Amino acid sequence: MRLPLPTRTLLIAVLLPWLGACSMGQMVARSSGSILDGSIEAMNRETDLQLAETAIPANIKLIEGLIVEDPHNAVLLVSAAQAFYGYAFGFVELRDPERAAALYTRGMQYGMRALRAMGLHLDLAHANPAQLDAALARLNRKAVPALFWTASNWAKQIDLNRTDPARIAQLGNSERLMHRVRELDADYYYGGVYLFYGVYYGGRPPMLGGDYAGSEQNFALARAVTQGKLLIVDVLQAEYLERQRLDADQFQRLLSAVTQAPPDTFPEMALANQIARQRARVLLERQNDWF
Repeated sequence: MRLPLPTRTLLIAVLLPWLGACSMGQMVARSSGSILDGSIEAMNRETDLQLAETAIPANIKLIEGLIVEDPHNAVLLVSAAQAFYGYAFGFVELRDPERAAALYTRGMQYGMRALRAMGLHLDLAHANPAQLDAALARLNRKAVPALFWTASNWAKQIDLNRTDPARIAQLGNSERLMHRVRELDADYYYGGVYLFYGVYYGGRPPMLGGDYAGSEQNFALARAVTQGKLLIVDVLQAEYLERQRLDADQFQRLLSAVTQAPPDTFPEMALANQIARQRARVLLERQNDWF
């Protein structure tokens, strides 16, 4: 049916500003969310580490290209933060810590950009605690992914620069972001919040703010979220808590169990479990350096 001339004129008047403000590239970027979700799900189910290591950088560059087209798209910015974290942790950190620190920094920067797109306009690294807590309190559950991946990248970047006092000074602010995640959605990303705190409290001696009992409790909470199916929980407990309290027997017990776990333990997170097995083997090879 052909619309009357006045109606057509009105539609053109309404649509022209939108079409002028939104390029074809932006339209593609803004419609890519479901495709990225499917890509992440497929990658999480991947069991071939070599295939995943080869594929992830191309996915990262695709996401970065979409961000160029739509630089304030919080969904894309969070996807970039998550991708940089996963690639750095899974395939780079143990071989090249310096490069991993740079990748975590890029992931952190994308996460901070996502938070700015959501209205958090603060210098997160230097904001005082009261300012930061007040700003974080205004964020709702929609901000959980941005907060989680920003804090995760930030904490790992600090962990790999432990000799830099300026980086260490930022640890408290990175924790404040994760504390807000815990308030909003404590079980987010398969108990990743609890994993963060297991490492946060277990990776330092008590005289420097560590808390072995608190660390063990958080690792137990993380384990409970997936009924023990997510193997990286045991790996990180061994790597951080057991190394710090010099429990060689528990270190070896946890990592050996991971290396012997069935390959189909958790199909939805098969790649994470393959990464955990690989990391466990590397850590076992290095245990004589620590005990």
